[in-house]
Amino acid sequence: MNHKIVRRPAVAGMFYPADPSLLQEAIEQYMDSATPDVLPGVRAIIAPHAGYVYSGPVAAFAYKLLAAQSAPPQRIYVLGPSHRMWFTGVALGDYDAFQTPLGDVPVDREQIARLMAEGASESLLQITQSPHAPEHCLEVQLPFLQMVYPGVPIVPMLFGEVDPIAIGKLLTPLLEANDLIVVSSDLSHYHNETRANELDHQFLDAVLESNKTAVARGEACGQSPVLTLITIAEVLNWQPHLLHYQTSGAVSGDYHQVVGYAAVAYVEGA
Repeated sequence: MNHKIVRRPAVAGMFYPADPSLLQEAIEQYMDSATPDVLPGVRAIIAPHAGYVYSGPVAAFAYKLLAAQSAPPQRIYVLGPSHRMWFTGVALGDYDAFQTPLGDVPVDREQIARLMAEGASESLLQITQSPHAPEHCLEVQLPFLQMVYPGVPIVPMLFGEVDPIAIGKLLTPLLEANDLIVVSSDLSHYHNETRANELDHQFLDAVLESNKTAVARGEACGQSPVLTLITIAEVLNWQPHLLHYQTSGAVSGDYHQVVGYAAVAYVEGA
């Protein structure tokens, strides 16, 4: 019998509730309060990854939009930056599933093998567990995905030191018509509200204009996977739409040092 390799939660009980019923209730409340624009044909989203009390109300705009789509995806690429470990390339999670309090999210190992086969000559990718084990940025997206698209497999991609344009070029021909991309990223950190708004809207304007040079100059921890997404979107004619933006100050009431959060959706065509 093959032993199932499961990535255990690293931040349950810290970034979001460890109790399944409380977690489900929290996500439902965030989703009920979100009012995203109606957009069909969503192929990708950008969503924040802080503690749910801060980022959950913003992330819910993206996930409520996903819930309104006509059909679930066949697989979900989940892209985010490594916060706790330095490495080169993109780390593909060497797991059969990622566990959350809501259950196990299956990993699409076959698609990971295809990615490795395509990227082997360029040494852009590696299959590993170590960067994933302590990392929160992919994990916090998963309970939302479980609520919206239960049972859909993921391709977990954690970005280290890598050329994000090359990753975009590698991924683009492998994407199928009903694949979804989720990019996990917060925006600026620990500026006052006025400066954070200025920096974040400069970054978001660059995203909406597909200005990779300006995005690369911006302040967002998920800058690399965002650049990968822009590279893909340019080829496949996906158009970005800003769904919501706010800072941690909206929750904490402290506007002296804030973190910025945004939800963005990419749709097919115009």
